[in-house]
Amino acid sequence: MSEIGKRVWAIAEGYIPSGGPFTDRALMPHETACILNAGDRDAHVELTLFFADRDPVQYRIVVGARRTKHLRFDDLIGPPVPRETDYASMFVSDVPIVVQHTRLDSRRGEIALMTTLAYGEDERGR
Repeated sequence: MSEIGKRVWAIAEGYIPSGGPFTDRALMPHETACILNAGDRDAHVELTLFFADRDPVQYRIVVGARRTKHLRFDDLIGPPVPRETDYASMFVSDVPIVVQHTRLDSRRGEIALMTTLAYGEDERGR
């Protein structure tokens, strides 16, 4: 299968709301990065979170060859992503991947789901 995507992706907007009326984990407010690795090699991804008032935090993720990973930011292993805090994220991969960002905001009974494709560049800045 051919590789598709870019090696560097950025999501400029990040925010995990607190609270909400639901106790079902799937309906609690969260953000997810959906990562597609359509190529024949595992993707080793370095995820960096940037904040307005503190130093960046890094995480390492592996997405298997010809696999997808739906990565909840509140499930990252390492320093927890703070709720009610603005942040941005950058994904740097050793193989091309595609990244999509989704937020579920269920603080009110009318659930809001937002999704967008991240901004991507290859190693030459294109």
